[in-house]
Order: sequence, then structure tokens, then C-alpha cells
Amino acid sequence: MNFSKRMDLFPESIFTVLANKAAQRKQRGLEVIDFSTGTPNIPPNKSIREVLSKAALDPKNYVYAINDLPELIEAVINWYQRRYDVSLNNDEVCSLLGSQEGLSHLAMTLINEGDTVLVPNPSYPVFKDGPLIAGARIVEMPLLKENNYLINFNAIDKKDAALAKFMVVSYPNNPTCGIANDAFYLELIKFAEENDIIVLHDNAYSELLFEKPGKSFLSYPGAKDIGIEFNSLSKTYGLAGARVGFAVGNKEIVKQIKTLKSNMDYGMFIPVQLAAIEAISGDQSCVEQTRNAYKMRRDAFLSNAKKIGWKIDKTKGTMFIWAKIPDKYSSSIDFVNDLFEQTGVLFVPGKAFGTYGEGYVRIALIQDIEVIEKAFAIIAKTDIFK
Repeated sequence: MNFSKRMDLFPESIFTVLANKAAQRKQRGLEVIDFSTGTPNIPPNKSIREVLSKAALDPKNYVYAINDLPELIEAVINWYQRRYDVSLNNDEVCSLLGSQEGLSHLAMTLINEGDTVLVPNPSYPVFKDGPLIAGARIVEMPLLKENNYLINFNAIDKKDAALAKFMVVSYPNNPTCGIANDAFYLELIKFAEENDIIVLHDNAYSELLFEKPGKSFLSYPGAKDIGIEFNSLSKTYGLAGARVGFAVGNKEIVKQIKTLKSNMDYGMFIPVQLAAIEAISGDQSCVEQTRNAYKMRRDAFLSNAKKIGWKIDKTKGTMFIWAKIPDKYSSSIDFVNDLFEQTGVLFVPGKAFGTYGEGYVRIALIQDIEVIEKAFAIIAKTDIFK
């Protein structure tokens, strides 16, 4: 069989590789404490689950959805107005079957073969993979600790900036946990305007900032003229497996996504749409509870790490920790493999997120505090940090 050459660009996902490693260890009867894939173990609020369950029992809801429910669009508009003070119109909102699906579809609406796309490094893999599958020429923007993991626009080659058609930006950032300020977003919008670049801002973690509320990219003047924002209910509301996201912002870009999706899928399962409405319109105390849970897990992880001599910068948000590997290791993959073989504790090697991720690991705070403490009790019995 002869397959598409584009598949040569895509090795097996790091998360699949790690899941297989974990499964093999479990088959040997050994314990695994998994901090790799960012799959929340905090379930949706009871009211959300009740709406989903009731709707799933209604036989009328098993038809093709085709379009977003008008009630869902209205709920998103109200959510953005209430939460971010951003005004949206009906034609500036489109549901996504998760941000991953959205990025691949967005790339296909924007990019011709060979078009230049600016992508952060390190970054969540689909930020690069989505444009790649559309045939893009990728130019990477290093996210460096000395710059607080913010994009340095002055470091982007002027020729690449002039050629760039599209760029991906995401703060609060996965995997680095970097946080952007007002000055950064104003500079981003100016850079995009000057170079005629469309911006996608992924805003999946704005509710998981521990010191002050996160903002929307669309809160800043001019943002809607040059870009859109993705938002997700996966982490904030625990709906990761339900695959609920939204593209909001520039109506011409949103229109293109809707047109392509109308030819690619038949819309979001109606019970999931109804659950999404409940999530963003109902009691929001669950958001604070989720945020506090991740903050306490962060504090517990950092406290236990300090006890074994692992110095980790204190992250200000997201459900992750971005940690430098021990000095005796030069490879994040070697560190992850050694740690896993000796303890069953599993992290993601930073190199999986790009070359500038080497020397770090990403830790997903998806385990309860007692499990975090158990993991460190096991690690402390090894010589990995000695």
C-alpha cells in the first residue's frame, strides 16, 4: 500500500507513546502514577452531567445537529460579555469539536501549500501539526525562560514576518505555563497589523490563573480585526472527553471555518451542546473550585519536590508544571524513561513539545494530593535526584 507523503511528517503522538508505556507496565502488574496527558480527573459539575444525561435519554436528540443550536450561540455571546467584557455577534461564534479539530480546520481554510506560519517552540504539538497538514512552511518562535516564555517579536526575521500569513499564540501557555500581560497583547496586535498576519489565540487556560483572572485576546483594541480566539470547556468545566470548544472573533474567519466544517462533519451531538450551555450559563462556583484544586495540587507538588532537592519555578497558572530536569541529565527523554522504569511515575519529556523544550518536563496536575505525595515517597527512594 502507498500512503500519503504527508504522513511522513507525523510520528506517533507522544501521548500515545506514553499511554502505551503505561499500559505495558500495568500488564506486568506494576503501578503507574501518570502525570503525562492533561486529562482532568475533576468531573463536570453535577448539574452539567444531569443535563447531558437527560438529553442523552431523549431519542429526538440523536439526529444530525448540522448547525449550532441558537441557544448555544446565545450562551457563548453572554459568556464572553459577562466573563471577558467582549461583545460578540452571532456570526462571530462557531463551535468546535475540541480545539485540536479546530486548528486543523482553521489551517486548511487559511493556508495554501508553502505559506509561512509562525508557531511557538515549545508548544502543544497540534499548533505545528495543524498547519503542517495543510502544507505550511513552519517558522518557529522560541519561548525562552529569560523572556518569561513570551514571544520576542523583534527576534522574528523580518523576511519571515513579511511572508507569514498566520501565527499561533497561546497564553496562559501550555507547556511552559507562561503568562502574557497587556503590553504583550498590544505588541502582538501591532505586529500582526504591520505584517498582515492572521492571529489565532488559544485561550484554554484563562480560568486557571491563580493570582488574578485571565483575559481574552479579544479584550484588546484591534484584536477582532486580525484574528480569532479558541476557547475550551475541557479543563475549566471538566468536559475534555465531550470535545467542546469555540472559535470566536473575526466574522470572516469564523465564516470560513463554518463553511469547511459543513462539508466535514455534522455538528456537535445535541446533548453535548445542551451540557455546554449549562456549563457556561449555570452556577459558576465550580470554576473557582476547579481553579483552587489545581492551585493546591501545584503547591503540594512544589513542596514535595523541594524536599528531594528538585528546584522548580512556581507557576502562576494552568493545570501544568514546567520543570527543569536534574543537572545530571542532558536529555529529557532519558530522564523520563529512567524515572518511569524505577518508579512508575510518568511525565512528558519537554523535547516532545519542540527543540526549545529540551531540558524540561511537563507535569499535568491530574492526580489528587495524596497521589502526589505517594509519587514523591517512591521517588525519594531512588538516586535520580541525588
